[in-house]
Amino acid sequence: MDEATFRNALGYFATGVSVVTMSDPGGEVGGFTANSFTSVSLDPPLVLVCVDKAISSHPTMEAAPGFVVNILSDQQEELARRFATPDIDKLAGIATSDGPFGAPRIDGCLAYVVARSHSRHDGGDHTIFVGEVTDTEVGEGMPLLFYRGMYGLPGTVRAG
Repeated sequence: MDEATFRNALGYFATGVSVVTMSDPGGEVGGFTANSFTSVSLDPPLVLVCVDKAISSHPTMEAAPGFVVNILSDQQEELARRFATPDIDKLAGIATSDGPFGAPRIDGCLAYVVARSHSRHDGGDHTIFVGEVTDTEVGEGMPLLFYRGMYGLPGTVRAG
């Protein structure tokens, strides 16, 4: 199985889009766009996020006591693109508030999931970080979706 074929097939699975933020004990803040985020367990409440070992936020995520999953609305595609861009100050000019564990909370997101670091597992070129959920908050709106390399789904579903 070559990488391009594998990636293309997985692109047919539509996902939500989030930005994960964190801060290590030294105050280094990081963030990245993630669509590999999911629930793991209800009791205890666990979630996971898969993080590419090559991104600049990976060491910060490894050292962080916890993280915030900022679930993006359909109005926040620019944030998804920004946090997926390497070698820029991703938080510059972004409205945030102080979140738990020193992780910035991006204002205006569809929902927030706060998690204390629980465990991590090797996942090839990614690390699978599991967090125990300590808090959530939900807002209003529609989710930002990612499908076949694009944000949103092709076409529009119309009622009636």
